[in-house]
Amino acid sequence: MEALSLPAALALVAGGGAGLSPERRAALGASLPLLQRDYRFERVWFWGCIQGLRGSYYIAEGLGPNRAAPRSRLYSLNCLDWSLLTPATKEMLALAEQLKGRFQGDPSFEYSLAEINAEAAAKLTESGREPVIKEEARLIATIEQIDREVGIVPRGAFVKTPLGSVHENRHFEGLSLLDAKKLSSYFHFTEPVNLKNKTLQEKADLDPSTDFLDSLEHDIPRGSWSIQLEKGGTVVVVRSLLWLGLTFYHVPMTKQFGYVYFGTGEKNLDLPFML
Repeated sequence: MEALSLPAALALVAGGGAGLSPERRAALGASLPLLQRDYRFERVWFWGCIQGLRGSYYIAEGLGPNRAAPRSRLYSLNCLDWSLLTPATKEMLALAEQLKGRFQGDPSFEYSLAEINAEAAAKLTESGREPVIKEEARLIATIEQIDREVGIVPRGAFVKTPLGSVHENRHFEGLSLLDAKKLSSYFHFTEPVNLKNKTLQEKADLDPSTDFLDSLEHDIPRGSWSIQLEKGGTVVVVRSLLWLGLTFYHVPMTKQFGYVYFGTGEKNLDLPFML
């Protein structure tokens, strides 16, 4: 969610238990503008918090002019001092998916690969590297995975230019209340997968400038999203049941929207059996 509107945005998602202490909100209010200035980001989003056993990771994302470009991600243990995270690699994502259990809250904590994947551990040993994965690498991979799978935006909030770059739609004035209650009105804000498999006939009614992302309506498993009206029907809240703790909000007929994650960083693998 947008750093500048953080206090108001957190109030809109508080119904699901997401929130920060007054001290943390004050610290973010002071540090995020400095983060934007020092790293020369065009925008800074507060991504959320991954709660560990001994501490929590507070995450921020820095964006440039092209909103579809890879984002710079940073983490903090106290909401004041920030460290830049390296981009996620395929190896990181593959190994992190095999890690189970809670985060420790210590970036230097090491997981033994021999207990998780003996084959991967042997390959690292052969190449002269230690068969371990640091929690910082797991943090990088988990943020990437959550953004890919459940990071969402309303339809029409962003436009794609003929050159391929993505920008905020200045003409977006929010979804109507009727549309805001439909899953088809929300898109995954990542590289589309299902869209590429559609036939020309299915794409005929789509606007290439706004319908360039995958809609939530075809997500598997079906039922992995919950849409609710809150604040007397003035706010639409969409929650992920796959990544418990991911909350998206939108105030219909306005430009106010965003998502935030407050959770343990563990995927709900039991969801197909719960539906």
